[in-house]
Amino acid sequence: MNAPTNAPTYDTERTAHLDTAGTGRMPDGVRAVLAACTARDDRFGSRALKEHLGAVLDTEVHDRLGDLLGVPAGETVLATGAAAAFDAFVSATELGPGDRIWTTPHEGVDHLTTLCSLRDRTRCRLEVVPLRADGDLDLDWMRDHIDEDVALVSVVHVSSACGTVNPLERVGRILAPHRARYAVDASHSVGQLPVDAARIGAHLVTADGWRFLRGPDAVGFAYAAPGVWGGRPPAPAPAAVAALNAALAHHAAALRLPREDLLPRLRAVVERTPGIELLAPGREQAGMLAFRHGEVPAALIRRGLARRGVVLRKSVAQENPLHPAARDGATAVRASVHHDNGAQDIDRFEQALRDVLREERERREERERSGAAFAAAPAAVGADGPGGPSPYRAKPAGRRHLTLHRAT
Repeated sequence: MNAPTNAPTYDTERTAHLDTAGTGRMPDGVRAVLAACTARDDRFGSRALKEHLGAVLDTEVHDRLGDLLGVPAGETVLATGAAAAFDAFVSATELGPGDRIWTTPHEGVDHLTTLCSLRDRTRCRLEVVPLRADGDLDLDWMRDHIDEDVALVSVVHVSSACGTVNPLERVGRILAPHRARYAVDASHSVGQLPVDAARIGAHLVTADGWRFLRGPDAVGFAYAAPGVWGGRPPAPAPAAVAALNAALAHHAAALRLPREDLLPRLRAVVERTPGIELLAPGREQAGMLAFRHGEVPAALIRRGLARRGVVLRKSVAQENPLHPAARDGATAVRASVHHDNGAQDIDRFEQALRDVLREERERREERERSGAAFAAAPAAVGADGPGGPSPYRAKPAGRRHLTLHRAT
């Protein structure tokens, strides 16, 4: 069966991959470990694979995770992903009607769903820490409203909506004198920023392995402070754990190599492109940024870039329903960079973006010319005779998106 003519085509040898925040490209060595372990599992079964991997599963991967998060290896836990780990630990938390939970507008929908379920089960209150006018978390609000009723605080290290970096250590210092358990989602920061649970003051740190760490899908991990959390997340497949272990080793080696921060280059391209609105609230971004065009839908931009060998992600409001960028339900395009990218990827993105926008502008102008010609033509004779309804009635214009509404 032939692929549709309008389907994106990818040149795997020349693709500029600017979606590490969505799915990082596995290094060759990591992919080889995953393939070999999957083949062994398929031939001999999972029990034999576990015996073959031995210390990799029991100690080595936990030692690497401990080094990554600045915690004892015995306090790290493997999971199928950050969301699964967060749900397992937080859902086991016992709260009451007098307790309060704090989250932020950067919270992703998976973690937010867990918090809403906890609120509904325990009848506690779920409050959203506001943002300042510049887009940063309002730490003054936190200082003014913290008390012993605040039982749980969930903060994202780097916002998946637009790359805003939150000041975890400053939040930790505000919470330290109080009873609140401090949970950090590091899914979009591990692999590109240092994450030290002790310095942050966090009681729980969750993360995915397939983003900036460039490990396989369906594997994540957590640090859980002893004696604070109950619950246990579902375990990932042994082959995925072995590949994550290889990815952690690759990451540790890459840290010793010089690398350029390509985000300023990427931001400059977006800022100088006519018609583009940059979505970059807050004083600091890391690894990614989001943007939208005033006239060209995000889906068309993403598909047009993909046809030109540039891979980005289209984001939708439902992924970060509390974020200001989601209030109008509009979609956006998110680009992310990592040390495996080069300046040539940014140059290719800029040229491809210009081509896509020019192509869409030409199509829009052609439609407008066709519409004007149609309006100037004699009225069509429909079944109702001259002057009756036209059989060529235009469909209603505009994009439609499913929008998540939240009760107030």
